[in-house]
Amino acid sequence: QVQLVESGGGLVQPGGSLSLSCTASGSTWNIYRMGWYRQAQGKKREWVALINSHDNHAVYADSAKGRFTISRDSASNTIDLQMNNLKPEDTAAYLCYAAALAEPSDFWGQGIQVTVSS
Repeated sequence: QVQLVESGGGLVQPGGSLSLSCTASGSTWNIYRMGWYRQAQGKKREWVALINSHDNHAVYADSAKGRFTISRDSASNTIDLQMNNLKPEDTAAYLCYAAALAEPSDFWGQGIQVTVSS
């Protein structure tokens, strides 16, 4: 099993920045990918950014490209999401995700709220 704990988030004005962190514990040796999803009220969950454990290769949704940066610290089993130039449409609950090699293969954090508003 893998446990994910998120931190960061909060309220920011449009154009501002926020950073999210997610720390994994438990069977972290089993994780091959981590990342962030988000879910706005009344909308489907969507992926934001993912990063591989073995090579730190990162991919971003179109909505995040050029504004968000995902990074990983293998020593602390932590990923960070630096979000710049935030827009009101970025308002959502952001959920940390981990993909594992063995079943159960998908793990989720509880989510952390990001609100972009003036």
